[in-house]
Amino acid sequence: MRLVDELHVGCELGEGVLWHPGQQSIWWTDILGCRLYCYTPERNSLREFTPPERLSAFGFTSDPNRLIVSFASGIADYWPAQGRVGWLARPELGLPGQRFNDGRVDPAGRFWGGTMNEQQPQTPSSALYSYRDGCRTALTGLRISNGLCWSPDGRTAYHADSPTRRITAYDFSADGDLRNPRLFTQTPEGAYPDGACTDAAGNLWSAHWGAGQVVCYSPQGDRLQTLELPVSQPTCVAFGGPDYRDLYVTSAWEGMTEAQRGAEPRAGNLFVYRGLGQGRACDFYRPNLSP
Repeated sequence: MRLVDELHVGCELGEGVLWHPGQQSIWWTDILGCRLYCYTPERNSLREFTPPERLSAFGFTSDPNRLIVSFASGIADYWPAQGRVGWLARPELGLPGQRFNDGRVDPAGRFWGGTMNEQQPQTPSSALYSYRDGCRTALTGLRISNGLCWSPDGRTAYHADSPTRRITAYDFSADGDLRNPRLFTQTPEGAYPDGACTDAAGNLWSAHWGAGQVVCYSPQGDRLQTLELPVSQPTCVAFGGPDYRDLYVTSAWEGMTEAQRGAEPRAGNLFVYRGLGQGRACDFYRPNLSP
């Protein structure tokens, strides 16, 4: 369990990290900095894109030049190199304070995006949506939708509502419904579950905002490993590399005072650890199929 690389990008709110197996590249976004990054370790090549709107999460598609994304105001197709956008759904457009937050593609190829209220993050005014040839509402009454991921067999979905410090597990049906909700884990005071992923063994890895940790949980919710980070606000995790044994962790300096930033000069960087476990390939968005 060692730090093998660190990209000094200084994101205000790094998020949504995801490994592209075909490109052998790691992608992530700086939501508040309005940036999208792509780093290819083999070439030590870092590309940076400026989206037309804050980009909170994304998924890969069969077109290497196109992503499906959640911008602050909705879900869209996005061609980063061209700066072109094709809007697909904007279910909360015009609602005060609301923006999209965490998102991911499910094992059946749907894109999911959850929302939050930036002005009143404790208000249960947000929701979780799925999209494929139409937008569906999956959950309502959320505060900050986060940490969405699936078990390797696709039968269990995990979702965090960050301010409540709860990660909930659901039975996931073939038609994309979330059923039989049950508490997966309650994180400690001051540790807010943020972005998450599952590994090849079915363990869940969750970034704990405020606690400076990434925590690995068994499929039963038992705490197995704790990775201590040099920053207090880790935001999202993803396994990558040729053998999926590198763990990429984004972070943020959002909300920090000058003194806090001085004490955490590495806040906002991308960290790469090895020796923690083995991940698996992410799911790609597949449109024009039955939901």
